[in-house]
Amino acid sequence: MKNALQLRLSQHLTLTPQLQQSIRLLQLSTLDLNQELERFLQENPLLEREDDGDPALEPLPGGALAGEQPGIMATEPAAAEARNDDRPTDQAAEHGDGFEFDGVPDSNWSSDEGSFGARDTDEDSEYSQQVASAPTLREHLLGQLSLTPLPERDKVLIELLIEALDEDGYLSQDLSEIATMLPEEAMVEIDELEIALKHLQHFDPLGVGARTLGECLGLQLAAMPATVPCRTEAMIVVRDHLGALAARDFTRLRRTLRCDEDRLRGVQELIGKLNPRPGTPFAAVDTRYVIPDVVVKKTKGMWVSSLNPDAMPKLRINRMYAEILRRNRDASHSQLTSQLQEAKWLIKNVQQRFDTIQRVSQAIVDRQRQFFEHGEVAMRPLVLREIAEVLDLHESTVSRVTTQKFMLTPRGIFELKYFFGSHVSTESGGSCSATAIRALIRQLVGSEDTRKPLSDSQIADILGRQGIVVARRTIAKYRESLQILPVNLRKTI
Repeated sequence: MKNALQLRLSQHLTLTPQLQQSIRLLQLSTLDLNQELERFLQENPLLEREDDGDPALEPLPGGALAGEQPGIMATEPAAAEARNDDRPTDQAAEHGDGFEFDGVPDSNWSSDEGSFGARDTDEDSEYSQQVASAPTLREHLLGQLSLTPLPERDKVLIELLIEALDEDGYLSQDLSEIATMLPEEAMVEIDELEIALKHLQHFDPLGVGARTLGECLGLQLAAMPATVPCRTEAMIVVRDHLGALAARDFTRLRRTLRCDEDRLRGVQELIGKLNPRPGTPFAAVDTRYVIPDVVVKKTKGMWVSSLNPDAMPKLRINRMYAEILRRNRDASHSQLTSQLQEAKWLIKNVQQRFDTIQRVSQAIVDRQRQFFEHGEVAMRPLVLREIAEVLDLHESTVSRVTTQKFMLTPRGIFELKYFFGSHVSTESGGSCSATAIRALIRQLVGSEDTRKPLSDSQIADILGRQGIVVARRTIAKYRESLQILPVNLRKTI
């Protein structure tokens, strides 16, 4: 065989950098998107955010880009527009080639030096506000220790025990282990640590320094006046029979305490008011706020979804650098030219991201109108494929859109994935959403007789009489997902 050259034509898919960026931005949450945009803003000088408070900035003629929602736009000063109108048309055509931004000539990106100076002045006048932090459990206890009239040696031992507390306020280490960790020349005995622990257990909050749950509850009961009803019986329960109370073994508790149901009910209510984790109020709380991407409202009898303006970043091309590129088109500015193209892509991809979110959200609203009218019990089965077929999108695209994107409705804030769920067949040949079944289970448990709560089999029978055939193990799975206790733990007296 001899070597020969052959020419073949073939087709294959290629992910361009612009398409890869579009896919990555689509799957990001609002928080991650803002972080990603901040990275682009730091790396690309031709990209900047629009300042809402800058009075010198006006929208481009015709508003935002074609098909663009308010919020993502390239803007220009009114003075620059006036200058561009006075320029000869042939000069504008000469400089417009290659720098047209989606139908808007780059002459509209002319900078207004006054607006930049005003913005810098505003930035210099901003000062960070100092927020006072709440004291930790350790600081709270050390503050009380400093006001306690005790010998210095006892204060040192109490401070040592404070350092050994966990975030719930419990002393998880044994006193003998703490004693072995101390140097021998300190000559600290177990009795001294016991005394120091007694002092610590009198500090606020009540129950701090306890080694077990029963001891924690007992410390809180001991601090109550002796005239509190059911206090004596409650002390007995938390000391010796806490397991029976957790298992709802009320027959055994009545026999042990030799009391009637009313008295036992009072004991249960008193113990239920105690705090099993005294250190929790002093723990650092990581507050996470959810910014909804879509807002759903009822307008003229129709449920309509719209993009949340607060979640949409306001981006634009930096007009000062755009003016430099327009006047100097030599090879020395090739890097700025590529950065200009990257900025165009980013603005376009961000806009496309929000357009896709809005389309998918409206399709979800159209199919779940009964949910917005009547609640979870009216939720209909919905899968990603159904939305993908209606919008002519790939199923993976719908999955990316519905992940970590949130919708603000009159019934609360929900992730878009919340509106999708499997279905359960009914006797009439129809189907019922798993979300609707969970809502029915919650309603049945909420209205049950707490003295004779419904078992999983009884709930399955009730739903079966309504035409919804669900197995007992499926009811148990849905009940656990709703964090509803089993029948034996829901029983009360």
